[in-house]
Amino acid sequence: MPKMKTGSSAKKRFRLTGSGKIKRKHAFKSHILTKKSTKRKRNLTKSGLVAKVDVKSIKLQLGI
Repeated sequence: MPKMKTGSSAKKRFRLTGSGKIKRKHAFKSHILTKKSTKRKRNLTKSGLVAKVDVKSIKLQLGI
């Protein structure tokens, strides 16, 4: 049987934390920043965690 491949898009977007949770970045921070408030842009800079419902599918893509 062939080796299991890691999803290329998933390995660029997600990281595993020490406790086993999956870390992600926020969307909507790349362009059209003039209409977004400073507070909103600052909060989008911080990383977040993946929702519980998505963890299973992302772990499959990462080959975990």
